[in-house]
Amino acid sequence: MMRRAILLLTFVAAAATLGACNDLPNRGRYAPAAVSAVDGSRAAVATAVADPARPAADRERDAARKPSEILAFARLAPGQRVADMLPGGGYFTRMFARAVGDSGRVIAFLPTEAPAQYVTAIRTVSDDDAAYANIDLLQQPSPTFRPGEPVDLVFTAQNYHDLHAFGSDVAAFNRAIFAALRPGGLYVVIDHAAADGTGVTQADTLHRIEQSVVRREIEAAGFVLDGESPALRNPADPRTATVFDPSIRGRTDQFALRFRKPFPR
Repeated sequence: MMRRAILLLTFVAAAATLGACNDLPNRGRYAPAAVSAVDGSRAAVATAVADPARPAADRERDAARKPSEILAFARLAPGQRVADMLPGGGYFTRMFARAVGDSGRVIAFLPTEAPAQYVTAIRTVSDDDAAYANIDLLQQPSPTFRPGEPVDLVFTAQNYHDLHAFGSDVAAFNRAIFAALRPGGLYVVIDHAAADGTGVTQADTLHRIEQSVVRREIEAAGFVLDGESPALRNPADPRTATVFDPSIRGRTDQFALRFRKPFPR
C-alpha cells in the first residue's frame, strides 16, 4: 500500500509539471526546454524594458503602461516573429525588437485604411538607427494581412477599437490573423474599456470598446481565450469620458486579453 501511494504521488507530481509546461511560451515536448524558454523570456523582457536606447518619453510612461507585466503576459521570447498592429509611436514596438533579439523580427503593421497620422508616427520607429534594425514596416488592407511567414504573436494596444472606427472588416481581419499565426501562437489585445452594453458605439467618440464584444469577435475567428491580465484595470474610471480627457488620460480602465490559436487535433 505504501509503495502504491508513493508511486501515485510521483505520477501526480510529474503530470502537474508537464501540465504546467503546456502553458509555457514556445511550448516544447520536454519540461527542461520549456523551463529554459521561461527563463529566456524573463531575461528578454527585463532587457527590453531597461533598454537605454528607448526614448525618455517612453520610459516616462512606464508607470502607467506597466511594460514588464504586459510583455510577460504576451510571452515575449528571443527569436520570435511578432506583429505589432497599429503601433502608434512605437512604445511597445521598440521593446519587442529588443526582446526578440537579432534572431527575431518585429513587423509594425499598419492597415491601409488607417489615417495618415498613424503612418507618420510609426515611420519614426522603422527609420530608427541600427538599435532597432529588426523592425519591418508592413502596410496592407487589414483583411488581407499577410506577414510572409508565420508569426508567434500578434499584439495591439489601445487600437483594436480603431478598426471599428476606420470601418474595417474586423471579422475578416481576425481570420487573417488566425491564418498568419503558427499553431499555438498568441493574439494579445489591450484596449480602453467601454461601459457594459455600449458595444462598439463609442469606438470613434470615446475611443473605447466593450470587452465582451472583443472576446466574441476574436473567438468567432477560431481563437480560444488563453488568459486575462488585471495589470491595467482601473475601477475608478467611470468609462464615460473620452480617453484623451485630462481627468482620465493615462489612467483609463483597460482590459488585456490573450488568445491562442489552437493546435491541430
